[in-house]
Amino acid sequence: MLEIYVDADACPVKDEVIRVAERHGLKTYLVCDGGIRPSASPLVQLVVVSQGTDAADDWIAEHIGKNDIAITADIPLAARCIEAGARVLRPNGEPITEDTIGMVLATRNLMTDLREAGQITGGPPPFAKKDRSRFLNALETVIQAIGRT
Repeated sequence: MLEIYVDADACPVKDEVIRVAERHGLKTYLVCDGGIRPSASPLVQLVVVSQGTDAADDWIAEHIGKNDIAITADIPLAARCIEAGARVLRPNGEPITEDTIGMVLATRNLMTDLREAGQITGGPPPFAKKDRSRFLNALETVIQAIGRT
């Protein structure tokens, strides 16, 4: 049975994940270092890890398995989840796959270097309503695809 793992500290689509997971009867883990209200759903488990840079990432990477789903904007975590055989979605609905992770990691590293050099000072565009809609469609598509395998 597939499970959903949410890197929940800064995830803007937690409510959407819970709604879709309940509809499909899927166990979901909201992993954070605190400050998130527990869900009333018995399918949702709040996992509070110790404070630390990669504590939530480490917990997810240690527990996620083949054909589980990770929801994260963290590229190194996405790479670890893909390595474990999981599917990965960004909160904007963009999938990260085995075929795309190399380019995504390279772009992340380039952008980090450019920011450190002062060449880029802005961040990503703000999360928009269309991102939420795209995420819901992408999550539904991934769940159905896993169910067919």
